[in-house]
Amino acid sequence: MARALRIGLTGGIASGKTTVADLFAGCGATVIDADRIARELVMPGQPVLAALIRALGREILDADGNLDRERLRRRIFSDATTRRIVEGILHPAVIAEIRRQSDAAPGPYQILVIPLLIEGGHRELVDRVLLVDCAEERQIERLMRRDGETRENALRALAAQATRSQRLAAADDIVSNEGDPANLVTEVAGLDGEYRRLAAKI
Repeated sequence: MARALRIGLTGGIASGKTTVADLFAGCGATVIDADRIARELVMPGQPVLAALIRALGREILDADGNLDRERLRRRIFSDATTRRIVEGILHPAVIAEIRRQSDAAPGPYQILVIPLLIEGGHRELVDRVLLVDCAEERQIERLMRRDGETRENALRALAAQATRSQRLAAADDIVSNEGDPANLVTEVAGLDGEYRRLAAKI
């Protein structure tokens, strides 16, 4: 059986990746989300969470024994060593699960939502890279509004990721999330048709 065409959907923090992924799901595409997988892997009792506790201490947990994602996220953005530790533990497990789900998933094409696709060096996972693009100032505004971040913390979060120019250089396809949300619907519908045509050639 021919495998599905794999599209790596990526973009900077607060660029609109989830919105675009949901639109593809609405077109009937299989969506595999790295962030969702990561949340499952750090549930209580999971080996990945145990490894994080061993490396970083129990202060990464909340009072109920769950990973305090907000506290860890702030620590990651403010401390490069912590970020490398977390990435070294979490990312291999996430990528392995993405591969497993992708191999088992149906459909002519799949959307693999991988925020750190460019930074993590995982280009070989996908056939094409789809970038959700917007200006960095727009990302900062969304982070401050969505997550209640200060401007300083928002800038720190952006600095921990690939630059906009690096992502643009790596992209095969680009969806602009700058203006009217209705435009996203049109762009995704066009790409859905294109990806189905490409998938038929595999």
